[in-house]
Amino acid sequence: MKATLNDLTIRTDLVRIAKQKRLNVTGGTIRRTSSRFCLGVEHGDYNGTELFGVGTDRFIWMAYKPNGTNRFRLYSDNFPGDGVIEFQSGKIPPPRHKSTADTWARFAYGCDHILRKAGFELKAGFDAVLIGNIPGGGMSRSASLTLNLLLTMMEVNGIKLGKNPMQIIDLAQAVENDYIGSPCGQLDQIMIYFAKAGMGTHYDPKTRAIKYIPLGKGAPDFRIVSLDTATVRPGLEKSTYRLRRAECDAFAALAGKKFGFTMLADVRDEKLYQKILAAFGKSHPDHCDRLTYIYGAQKRFYKMLKAWRSGDVETVGAIFREDGLGLRDQYKISGPELETMCDIARTIPGVYGERMLGGGDKGAAGALVAAKSVKALQDAVAVGYPRSVPALAWKFAVHALKVVDGVTVFDGLL
Repeated sequence: MKATLNDLTIRTDLVRIAKQKRLNVTGGTIRRTSSRFCLGVEHGDYNGTELFGVGTDRFIWMAYKPNGTNRFRLYSDNFPGDGVIEFQSGKIPPPRHKSTADTWARFAYGCDHILRKAGFELKAGFDAVLIGNIPGGGMSRSASLTLNLLLTMMEVNGIKLGKNPMQIIDLAQAVENDYIGSPCGQLDQIMIYFAKAGMGTHYDPKTRAIKYIPLGKGAPDFRIVSLDTATVRPGLEKSTYRLRRAECDAFAALAGKKFGFTMLADVRDEKLYQKILAAFGKSHPDHCDRLTYIYGAQKRFYKMLKAWRSGDVETVGAIFREDGLGLRDQYKISGPELETMCDIARTIPGVYGERMLGGGDKGAAGALVAAKSVKALQDAVAVGYPRSVPALAWKFAVHALKVVDGVTVFDGLL
């Protein structure tokens, strides 16, 4: 793929940093992995819903080159305090060890651990430098990093993916679940790894099938916009996400035992839904609220797909907004800075819909916006957000995003 001007600028930075850190990537390769923008159903993956989203152009770039040893030597410019991470395959801290809890190195260690657990040998090491501009919450920075590391470790060691296209997704999820202790589902990994420029990615968990859905030709000129609050969530394992997932799993087990289902997404029939509310509404009101969000989001999901296919972006945006209100009021997974961004966005004509993104608490919100209204949104955020959150007055950002491929490899740039 042809490199963009931004890729070439990042390439210059990668080379400069590699020289400073005495890492040899000259003549090597750059792997770029995207962020993602979920259109539906946010928090649906671990509840069993279908999923739909796109890859977006906030990236992690990794310049790498085999170093002729059995050691991995990596440096992230986003976490300079961690210095150069160096290790040999198999000689890493055990899963969920307290020594790795606050370092990005846990992702590299986790990739090594999971690949070895899957029966792969990692005999060849490499030098690498990483730079990323994905917000710290909401657009799947951890999934992008994990996929980049896994694919690079496998390539350098001559490990081929099997015929099952979901193999890499399972490996990436295992890194976060088993090694790091983050209870993530598979939405993030799927929406990044399978992303195609200009296309929406539809995933059906029952068949594990991927379908690409182009936006209808009648669509107005619009932009997907990231509203980065400048807040940073330290990880799903340390957030409200972990609690919500545990609550949903527990309620699915409790109510499912009585009514014969296994996941909240199995509740699609109105009569069954009402029976569950009648049985548990008083004893488990918050759990029933979570079910209400999932139940409503699934109903809206198919309307959203139909609207996307026909180019009806206004309807897609309206459903996106309704999902956001459900995440705020029923699922109770949002945060004050995220909702401040959404409150500002709702005041701007031409904003079709807005809501929080990702795991919750902090990070980025998102919006679907008429192209002619993007500047008005940027101006409104520039005035309103610092007034509401003065501590972050110089750190927030508003980005108009492009729909891009999830994984791109550039040879010959180094």
